[in-house]
Amino acid sequence: MRRITVYEDIAAGLDALCTIDPRLASVREAAGAVPLRLSEPGFASLVSIIVSQQVSRASADAILGRLTTLVDPMTPETLLEAGEPAWRAAGLSRPKQRALVALSRAIIDDGLDLHHLCELEAADAIGRMTAVSGVGPWTAEVYLLFAAGHPDIFPARDVALQSAVGHALGINPRPDERKLIAIAESWSPWRGVASRLFWAYYRNIKGREVMPPS
Repeated sequence: MRRITVYEDIAAGLDALCTIDPRLASVREAAGAVPLRLSEPGFASLVSIIVSQQVSRASADAILGRLTTLVDPMTPETLLEAGEPAWRAAGLSRPKQRALVALSRAIIDDGLDLHHLCELEAADAIGRMTAVSGVGPWTAEVYLLFAAGHPDIFPARDVALQSAVGHALGINPRPDERKLIAIAESWSPWRGVASRLFWAYYRNIKGREVMPPS
């Protein structure tokens, strides 16, 4: 499996996608620069993704900024030691507090290895991650995209991706998760690049960043 680790991988994926689906040539032109956006695998990376669940990118960045100031270094142990006062001060909702506690406990008590997950096939890694309370498929998929550089994941639950694909391909109403999964199947084995392409497209047509933090 070819990992997405350098900008040359993005370029190769975009070229392949435009050959697979010629409609994407105009999407590529409209999207502008398509970010590589990689992060170091591990706890801090997954924390940032959990923080970004179901909030705007601007809100996620603000919450994460406060949290990383209050919990330094960002490790499972220091997060638990900081406790609820710090979590509330950062702006974490109760569900996200519970998710971060569950993740911390899974690492400390059960030996969950977030680095090792990056070496697994996507289905296996997603299954292990979603076994942690509060870590859903979207969170697991985004982690594998940006921490593992997985080449063939498309988070079809992402509302921005649904909107971007609907707008770009003239699908009204926008495709739901089930329809988007079906649409994206033809973009394999480069769905990870297609995800980045449509997030970049959304950024350019809406004027705001929506790609999850890495």
